[in-house]
Amino acid sequence: MGQYKTPGVYVVEKNAFPNSVVEVATAVPAFIGYTAIADNKGSPLTDKSWRITSMAEFESYFGGAPMTTFTIGENAEKSGVDADFSVFDATAKKSVDYVVGKTAGKHLLYYSMKLFFQNGGGACHVVSVGKHGADIDPGKLTKGIEVLLKEQEPTMVVIPEAMLLSAADCATLQQNMLMHCGFKMKNRFAILDVYDGYKDRQDPSGDVINAFRESVGTNFLGFGAAYYPWVNSTVVALKDVDFTHLTNVDKLQALLTDELSPVLKPAVIAPGMQTKIDQITKTVADIGKDWSAEPNATQQIEILNNTLMAISPLYSKVLLAMQRKLNLLPPSAAMAGLYTMVDNTRGVWKAPANVSLVGVTSPIVNITHDDQEDLNVTTQGKSVNAIRSFIGEGTLVWGARTLDGNSLDWRYINVRRTMIMLEESLRLASKAYVFEPNVANTWITIKSMARNFLTGIWKRGGLAGASPEDAFSVSVGLNETMTADDILEGILRVTVLVAISRPAEFIEITFQQQMQKS
Repeated sequence: MGQYKTPGVYVVEKNAFPNSVVEVATAVPAFIGYTAIADNKGSPLTDKSWRITSMAEFESYFGGAPMTTFTIGENAEKSGVDADFSVFDATAKKSVDYVVGKTAGKHLLYYSMKLFFQNGGGACHVVSVGKHGADIDPGKLTKGIEVLLKEQEPTMVVIPEAMLLSAADCATLQQNMLMHCGFKMKNRFAILDVYDGYKDRQDPSGDVINAFRESVGTNFLGFGAAYYPWVNSTVVALKDVDFTHLTNVDKLQALLTDELSPVLKPAVIAPGMQTKIDQITKTVADIGKDWSAEPNATQQIEILNNTLMAISPLYSKVLLAMQRKLNLLPPSAAMAGLYTMVDNTRGVWKAPANVSLVGVTSPIVNITHDDQEDLNVTTQGKSVNAIRSFIGEGTLVWGARTLDGNSLDWRYINVRRTMIMLEESLRLASKAYVFEPNVANTWITIKSMARNFLTGIWKRGGLAGASPEDAFSVSVGLNETMTADDILEGILRVTVLVAISRPAEFIEITFQQQMQKS
């Protein structure tokens, strides 16, 4: 208040209300991986965190899909790999199994981003650590995590391409993710995939769940969740693959020639048939062209591809095998999108479970009720959430536990993420009172601010209790949360108790017969 020296009427305005608490964003994942490009109008984006809000923006800054190449090879007996297609060998008079395997371009980030946006994803950060074609380097992916130390907005960390590392490197990277979320930042949540999660637990190579539990460690498990198994998605359409994705087109030509031999070498050539034979022969031969030197190559490849699909069932099987391999994805990106969708429609306090996945046809491994018992509840406490297929309902997420399944505090994903939201919202709002006088007026203001915020959360269903008094309490003051020494040290302590709602994971309905009454 100024000193009055001139007679008159003076107006003094005083704040009647405390500052409001702005609820921080809860679903802003950060994706780390390899991209086709990393450029913003000439400015490189490699090893930088860049915010996007759509798949169109991702393609604008980071390019399109990787050029994944495949090879056709015979499936050795007892190889443990299911055959993609079979061909009857007339010479050997037996059926020969073939597999279509990836040889290069095995990057997962681009397709995972499509799955993220299909499942409700919105704003996110992308850290490109290299370009397609490079070997997956665990050091670069770890460096991508360190880039996020300077970013405040991300609330989740997702690295689908960790699945392309060796088992040991993947384990180290996932432990670094948990440490980043739970120790360095304390305001983020890691969504993990199970290494080799496309395999059944009874696979001869070993139990992938036990291997994951042994490798993930014991630190900061409450800041992460894992999902099993991988999923068959629909992000790659059949038109997105063709013969140019094969490295051994000569093998494809030989198989097509054998398949079409009844047409190419008929016992009797009817009038006009020779022209058709020449056309088919040329079509098969054109597969081996150097298309990089051809004008209008894209249109010609599309026409040739459609022609081959029309005349050869075998060619369609090869394309379907390539499409199936590209559509097999780890579920972490889809879960990040699902978290976003649930947060926006129900709130972060709703468990992200019993919700269907979009763009997913089925889990790669069918999990039964009995199979999930060990996934959900285990003596080590390292719960792994199941993705299951239900008749008439589709593919659902059927689990909502963190990796710290034995902790009554942090067992559930929504409890951990709700607490992160409350802590960050109140922390940022309280920064306005740093260096304010540590007196009763400041204490009352902060208490009112926190109570107003928590009351709003309670009204929306985020806190449990029939009344605000049952749902939370805020304490601050001398001889209540602080001592006189604390005030001399410049410390203002606020204690907030909250009753966060927990999911009804197990519903028990009791039936009992009673005597007939009439």
